[in-house]
Formats: sequence, structure tokens, C-alpha cells
Amino acid sequence: MIRALRWKVVAMFMALITVVLAVVLTGVYFSSRRAVADNATHTLTQALDSGGHFGPQRPGSQGGNAPYFVADVRSDGTVVVSGSDYFDLDDEEELLEIINAALERREDGGVLEEYSLRYQKHAGELGTLIAFADSSLETETMRSMAVNLLLGGVAALLALFVCSYLLSGVITRPVARAWESQKRFLSDASHELKTPLTVILSSAELLRAKGNDPDGYVDNIAAEGARMKSLVDSMLTLSRLEYLPTAKKETVDLTDLAEEAVMRFQPVAFEAGHELNDAIAEGVALTGDREKLTQAAGVLLDNAIKYAAPGTPIGLTLEKAGSKAVFTVENQGEAIPPEKLAHLFDRFYRADESRTGAEGFGLGLSIAQAIAQAHRGQLRCESDNRSTRFILTLPLNGKKE
Repeated sequence: MIRALRWKVVAMFMALITVVLAVVLTGVYFSSRRAVADNATHTLTQALDSGGHFGPQRPGSQGGNAPYFVADVRSDGTVVVSGSDYFDLDDEEELLEIINAALERREDGGVLEEYSLRYQKHAGELGTLIAFADSSLETETMRSMAVNLLLGGVAALLALFVCSYLLSGVITRPVARAWESQKRFLSDASHELKTPLTVILSSAELLRAKGNDPDGYVDNIAAEGARMKSLVDSMLTLSRLEYLPTAKKETVDLTDLAEEAVMRFQPVAFEAGHELNDAIAEGVALTGDREKLTQAAGVLLDNAIKYAAPGTPIGLTLEKAGSKAVFTVENQGEAIPPEKLAHLFDRFYRADESRTGAEGFGLGLSIAQAIAQAHRGQLRCESDNRSTRFILTLPLNGKKE
């Protein structure tokens, strides 16, 4: 439990940190992109303000170093292009395509992605001036920045993950101490209560044997004492399972175990008005604690008999599913609501509040789940309008589910 809590704390920290880091890095990227675009636009605007005059240089001539060129599209249809030797301006056909593409755009500035050029245009009385700059360098700069930000973000997340894991240990340490104290108290209290309960029950039996119970009080004491002893035994079992989270290592024939469970509970089901059907696969075996697995099977069958609709059958199946054994107990009845389904394995929880105070204490499913976890398996419940199914999945190879 504490380990799971620790990983939940780490997951919450990392989720929050990832969101914050993503927002920050995304902001840095787009602000840098905006700055680079503004810088390029400013250069093009300066070129437009100069009227595109480059002195004596001609398109394609040597001597100019400005990484842009300007097209002067005059009202009579004449096009004059001037620029530095950064561009090859000899291909008049391609130049006209570029200029027409810029003229067709409604925006005064932008990027012609098909030509890898950023443009800025200004319409005047005598024509339109259009300045062009190479955007490939801008694109490459932003790509390099994105890669660097990504690598930096991953490195930061790894460092923060280590810090979060260490910090989670500090945060969960008081919880771990409280949990250990609670388990120790539960175990010690359950153990200490067994002795006085045994004395009470023995005394009640002695009084009953002497016939000193004309009004039936001794019978009531014996019945309630037996019920309380059953509760103490259940609490002690649960405590031991939590203190010893791994199962014994012995070969368990699950097929034989399931058949025995059916034989034990068939009379109980019959008395309650239910037919107990089974479909048990042959040769299913694993390494574990036979006594505890028998107890888990008994809990599931007893639960199914108690909560099945009157006159409906109860089903038990055991099958192999790859490297897992799947033990399922199914009963028909009213579906368990999702909000209650999530708490079925909590201690002392009852999905049917009307049964509070009746036989049982709401610890059976908690014990069955603890047994499943001790065998590195899972116990889950599925419920719909058709039936309620408790599914115990156990690894045949001993590896955790």
C-alpha cells in the first residue's frame, strides 16, 4: 500500500511538473519564433523603406551582402528586381512565379513555404514594392531550438523524477509509520482479544451444561461471543496477510481445490435455493498456499450464495488463460452500482446496507483480495444487469500480474 501511495505521489508530481515544463518550453519556443519572425520582418520593412535601392549593383551581381531582394512591380506592368548575390536572380520565370504568389496573398507579409521565402509588400501610387528574404535559415534555427528545448526538457524531467521519488519517500514516511502502527495494533488487539473471548465462551458452555440458563441468556452470550470470536479471527487473518505479503511455496492443484470447494458449498447453495454449476479445467496447478487459496474460494462462493437472486443458479469456472489461472464465481441478481463497486474490497464495507448487523462483517472480500495479492494475482469484480462476477486471476509462473 505504501509503495503504491509513493508511486501515486511521484505520478502526481511528475504530471504537474510535465504540464508546467511543457507550458514554459512551449512559451519559450513560440516567443523565440515570434522574435525571429519580427526580426526578419523588420529587415524586410527596412528594405521597403529604402525603396529597394542597392546602389549600382544589379540582380545577381557581386558585392551586395544583404540576404534579401526587392521586386518593384510598377503600375505599367514593369518589374524591376534588385538584390544581393545571396540569391540567384537570373531565372526570370521563377522570379515571376514568386512575385505573383506574393501579389495573390491578401496579407502584407508572410511566408511562401513552397519557395522557402518570407515576403513583405507595400502598395503605393506608382506600384507595389515586395521584399523577399530566405526563410530556410529561420526554419532551421527554429528546428534546432525545438530539438534543444526537447532534449533539455527530457533531461529536466529525468532530474525532477529522481527528486520527486526521493521527496515522495519523505512525504510518505509518516503515513508508512502510521500504517505500520495501525497494522501492529490490529494484530496485537486481535491476538489479545482471543484469550478473554475463549474464557467467555468456555464459561458460557459450562453454565449451559449445568442448566443454569432458564431464560436463555447464556445462549445469547455464547452466540454473540462466537460471533465476536469470528470477527477477531478475521481481523487477525487480515493482519497476518498484510504482515506476510508473500504466500507459502508449495505446489497447489487448483483443479482439485476448486472441486473440493464445489463439494463443500453444494449443500449450502441447495439449502439457500440455488443450483451450483461448475466448469473446472483439468491440470491447473501453481505454487502458493493451498489453505489460503481454499479460504479465498470459500469467501467468493459464500458471498455469491448470500447475494444471489432467489432461485437463480451460481456458477464456478476455472480455466487457463495463457500463463494465468482464472477462477470465476458468478451469481445473478441486481447489478452493483459503479460507486459501490469501487469500495467492495474495503474493510467492513457492505454494498447492501440493509445487511448491516447480519451474519458476516464485511471482511471476507478484503481477506480474499489480500490472499490474491500475496499470490501476486488480482481479484476484481464485474457487475451488470446480467450477473455479478468475481474474477480471481493468479499467475501460474509466480510472476506478478
